Amino acid sequence: MARSGGEKERKFELEDNRIDSGIESISISRDYGSLDSSEEKDKLGTEERLDSAYVSSSLTVDSLGDLIEECIISDCENPTDCEYTEEEVNFLTTVTEDGDTILHLAIIHEEQRFAHWLIDLFPQELMDIQNNLYQTPLHLATYLNQPTVVKGLVEKKVLLELQDQEGNTPLHVACEHGFLECASEMVHSASPSKLANMLETQNWRGLTCLHVATLHKHHRLMRLLMKKGVDLNIQEGTSGKTALHMAVELHDVQAVTLLLNRGANVDAAMFNGCTALHLAVGRQDASIANLLCQAGADKMIRNMEDETALDLADGNDDILALFPFDDIQINF
Repeated sequence: MARSGGEKERKFELEDNRIDSGIESISISRDYGSLDSSEEKDKLGTEERLDSAYVSSSLTVDSLGDLIEECIISDCENPTDCEYTEEEVNFLTTVTEDGDTILHLAIIHEEQRFAHWLIDLFPQELMDIQNNLYQTPLHLATYLNQPTVVKGLVEKKVLLELQDQEGNTPLHVACEHGFLECASEMVHSASPSKLANMLETQNWRGLTCLHVATLHKHHRLMRLLMKKGVDLNIQEGTSGKTALHMAVELHDVQAVTLLLNRGANVDAAMFNGCTALHLAVGRQDASIANLLCQAGADKMIRNMEDETALDLADGNDDILALFPFDDIQINF
C-alpha cells in the first residue's frame, strides 16, 4: 500500500479477465452443491484459481495479485493507522458485480495473510456482506477450511447466523465437511442465546447442524454440539426425523450409541409415527434394534399405518428374538 511520506501513487489496471464470485464451482474435490472445475490458470502461472459460476466480476487476477504483492503490511503496525491513495481506498471498498468484496476474494484465493490484514482493517458490517450466492467471508473461510481466518472473523463479532443460498450457516458448512477447528471457533465464541439460535437454525432442506453432522457421520462434531447443549431430539423439517432416526437409517452404530448415551429420546416419532425401532426393524438391522431395545424402546408403539415394529420384522429370527412372547398380540 502507498503510505504517507510521498510514496508514488499506483494505478490499478482493471482488465477483461475476471475473478469469479463465490465458491459454487471451486475446483477442489469436496462437493458443495453444484460445483464445476475451473480450467483457467491465473496470468502469473501459479496454481489453479478458485472460480465460481459467475463471470462478471470487475476485479482481475492481476489486480488482486498486484495489490497483495505491493502491500507491505509490516510498514504499519495497525492497518487503520495507514494512509491510502483514493485509488487504493476505492479498490479496497469495491463490491464486484457478483457481490464479492476484496475480503471474499482474498479468502477464495487462499491469500490468508492478506485476509487477516483486511479483517484488521475493515469494520464488522463490511465483513458481513453476502455475495450473490449469499455467502459471507465466514462461509468461504469455513468451506475452504481456514480456521485462523475463521478465528479472526469471529473475534471481530461477525454474524454467525447468516444463511447462504442453500440456507446453510457457516456452522452447517463445517458440520457437512467435518471441519472441527472451524466449528470450534464458532461455537466457543457465540453467546449462549446466539448459540442456541444457531443450533436450531434449519437450512432449506429442514436440517439443523446436528442433522448435517449425523448424516455425514462426523462423530467428533456431534460430540462438540452435544457439549454445547444441542437439542438431541430436534426434528428436521420435512419428515420429522431426529438425529437418532438418521443414524439408524445409516446403520451407524457409533452414532446411535452416542445419541442414546447422551439421552436422546429412543421413542421419538417422525411425522408418520415411526420410531427409530420401526426404522431399524424395517431395515432388518438386528444389532441396532437390539441397542434400541436395551435403551428401553417401546415395542408396541404404532405408526400411522397402525404398524408396530414387530409387524415390520418380516420373519427375521434375530429381530423376532428381541420381542418377548408377551408382546406378541394375536388377533382372531
